[in-house]
Amino acid sequence: MAKLRDPRSGCPWDVEQDFSTIAPYTIEEAHEVADAIARGDMADLRGELGDLQLQVVFHARMAEEAGHFTLADVIAGISDKMVRRHPHVFGDTAHSDGVAAQRGWEAIKAEERASRRETGALAGVALGLPALMRAEKLQKRAARTGFDWPDATGSRAKVIEELAEIDAAADDAARAEEFGDLLFAVVNWARHCGVDAEAALRAGNAKFERRFAAMEVEAGDAFAGLSLEAKEELWIKAKARGL
Repeated sequence: MAKLRDPRSGCPWDVEQDFSTIAPYTIEEAHEVADAIARGDMADLRGELGDLQLQVVFHARMAEEAGHFTLADVIAGISDKMVRRHPHVFGDTAHSDGVAAQRGWEAIKAEERASRRETGALAGVALGLPALMRAEKLQKRAARTGFDWPDATGSRAKVIEELAEIDAAADDAARAEEFGDLLFAVVNWARHCGVDAEAALRAGNAKFERRFAAMEVEAGDAFAGLSLEAKEELWIKAKARGL
């Protein structure tokens, strides 16, 4: 990476990049890692982990050039953090079960946020997370303060309430806002049902892709010209095949 970034002999594209231009690639590579895992493709996972690691090296190199930190600092920092957050493994404090260990982890994270002057229960939830994942993290943080439904009944009722508010929206702007509230409520309902909303939507996307591809294969070149009713029949066939 140092050679790629060399102003005289490096790659022009690599040289002109900065943190903000590389960040989208970092996010993309993380998603491609998750995709390889979801598909159970270990050969692809090996390659995608390399691509993701390259992103860490890229950011660290740019930081080193600017005098902020080095790759060694990054690795030392995460190693120290893992030791600090696992006193039940690396220290003298022994937890008898996983629940106690998780509570200790959360308490240490809270202390770290406080030391960084991140005030409030919701502080530090990354803005760059996928929206469904970030919604779940915000809800979990709020739940630790007692601001949460006691069970899935309340969160389900909230989804129904938000549907009605969409129907009653006065204009497009209000409707868009209510859709945001609906999605947030659906994530909350999923959380109470023990469902990872982000993973569930990824699986739903994959299912749609499989069924749609099967429809295209069966209809061939005629697919685009079929009526909606004919396409629905193809969809039902694909569903019946377990796709």
